[in-house]
Amino acid sequence: MPTLAITNFNIVLSVLGGWISLFGLVSYLCKESYYMSEAFISLLVGVAFSPHAANFIRPLVYAGGDPLTLQEITLAFSRLVLGVQLVLAGVQLPSRYLRQQWRPLSALLGPIMAMMWIATSLLVWALVPSFGPDGIGFLKALVVGSCVTPTDPVLSNVIVKGRFADHNVPKELQRIIVAESGANDGLGYPFLFFALYLIKYMGHDYPGDGAGAGRAMALWFYETWVYIIILSIVYGAAVGWLAKELLHWAEERKFVDRESFLVFAISLALFITGTCGMIGSDDVLACFIAGNVFTWDDWFRLETLDDSLQPTIDMLLNVTIFMWYGAVCPWDSFLHNHAGMQIYRLIVLGILVLLVRRLPWVFIAHKIPWGRKMIPQIEGTKQAIFVGFFGPVGVSAIFYLYITLEFLRNMMEGTDGGEPREDVRDLAETVQVVVWFIAVCSIVVHGLSIPVGKLGFHLPRTLSKGLKSGTATPTRSVVLPDSRRSSGGPLPSFNIGSRVNTLITGIRHRRSRDVMDDAERNGEVSDSSQQGGIPLTRPVYKIGGTIIRNPPTNSDTDAADPEMQEQGVVTIVNGKNPSPSSASSSNTTLEEAKRGRGVSTTPAAREAVASKSHSRAPGRSIRFPDDDDNSDGGVAGSVPTLVGENAATATAGVKQ
Repeated sequence: MPTLAITNFNIVLSVLGGWISLFGLVSYLCKESYYMSEAFISLLVGVAFSPHAANFIRPLVYAGGDPLTLQEITLAFSRLVLGVQLVLAGVQLPSRYLRQQWRPLSALLGPIMAMMWIATSLLVWALVPSFGPDGIGFLKALVVGSCVTPTDPVLSNVIVKGRFADHNVPKELQRIIVAESGANDGLGYPFLFFALYLIKYMGHDYPGDGAGAGRAMALWFYETWVYIIILSIVYGAAVGWLAKELLHWAEERKFVDRESFLVFAISLALFITGTCGMIGSDDVLACFIAGNVFTWDDWFRLETLDDSLQPTIDMLLNVTIFMWYGAVCPWDSFLHNHAGMQIYRLIVLGILVLLVRRLPWVFIAHKIPWGRKMIPQIEGTKQAIFVGFFGPVGVSAIFYLYITLEFLRNMMEGTDGGEPREDVRDLAETVQVVVWFIAVCSIVVHGLSIPVGKLGFHLPRTLSKGLKSGTATPTRSVVLPDSRRSSGGPLPSFNIGSRVNTLITGIRHRRSRDVMDDAERNGEVSDSSQQGGIPLTRPVYKIGGTIIRNPPTNSDTDAADPEMQEQGVVTIVNGKNPSPSSASSSNTTLEEAKRGRGVSTTPAAREAVASKSHSRAPGRSIRFPDDDDNSDGGVAGSVPTLVGENAATATAGVKQ
């Protein structure tokens, strides 16, 4: 008798696969019509399936009931997502972008990022009662502030990708946002370890020899800056350049196929994340540098510009990581914790951090002459406010949170060579509660800002138009013109109400009247009189979500698919085969086929076009060995396939 296998693995696969499939059905509607980020929606789904709700996703059970193991899993998952995201961010930047745009990047990553860190730390120091007014309390606040200082590249995608970005954000502004969010994720280490080393070597009752600010600054300089930051930059640049040259060499000799070529950047991200993790360097910054150096000559970026593999993997990682965050987030600690952080303090802190952390400093930098010269991509006040507000906190904050917890755990247990430190126990709990809450606030606020803003802009207009059209527009009958009539007689008329676009109709009627007046002055007869009073330029009628227009009056041969004509797929109209003599005398060429002569959009023809054009995207210069179409035994560049009866007869008249 078969038994059910309701294991954790099967449950996770069912939940994850089911959600990604359901979200895929409405993904365009959510992201391109309502401008809702997949991160925000996936976070809500993760909460719904977490142990706090449906209990389908049980992270602590997967970690064997050990909270430390759960922290290690979350840290590793965050490293993986950031590594892949930052390699892709570096790849999508144009050639030599970091060298050409070093001025705006230095302003954003230098004084503006430092002010973000200080402003956030001051807010935390003022609103967290357990830190106290002493110097060590401010150092603890600097630790919390450093975790949420970097902007998140995952959440930044909502303003640099998609229809909203294409219509509202200039391309240069999109690129500088991508570059900043990629670079400052790796540059969060100096801010974090500046405070951690001072706490470690300036804390009370620490008996180690040579303890003090001098030793802390020495470690901060040569361990953080030299070993973590500079080494990661050199390593990322070297690996990225070597990968670029090897891929060039393999492609020139036709050693690499199309699938391996497209996935090369993803595998590069995995390699750098693993190797940097083994040597203890900054894998996040190394991934971003490697991605940009990898496409330093713009070759790989242009060749993969129209391919969807990288965005697909990006989407899968984003959905999965935020579902995991929704399940592992310590929701109970927001209400009950030992750090003295009441929920009202967290709410006030979250609001102030989102308003004060970044917006004032970007705005001030734009207003002063030095800032406008350094960051020319921000062209106006609205753009300055936009860039200042959209500095989301997400995956990078959780990444630095668990690095902080690991460092503090070693201090509390004395595993770093010193004595156990109980005075940092409150810091571990406080930083976990505060960083998680600020990250959740940022995901919710930045995920809903654009849809709420769009709703507030369009809702009054929609209601006003609905009230006016419901009372002022009469119902009338429209008879279609002769061009819409079938051979069997006129089509029946249909009634329309308020769904006529009166603005477009009025404009087109005015244009038609001008044309009629000109025709009368020239002694010509207007065609509109022969169409029963229908104007020359017809109005647009909306029924549901479609626009009904008159079909083209040309024959079926004129309505052939342009892409099919371009591919040279020719068939005989109505399946009639011309005689060999007519085929040889007419000598139908490919250019005539491109003009639509003898072309039919039959399903067989479309299938032939799809098979021909499937293996190569438009504009790609690389031809992979597996791009050849062997379905009919031909090769690339052969004579176009003819579809229809007795195609062999007609093929003789087609010249390439």
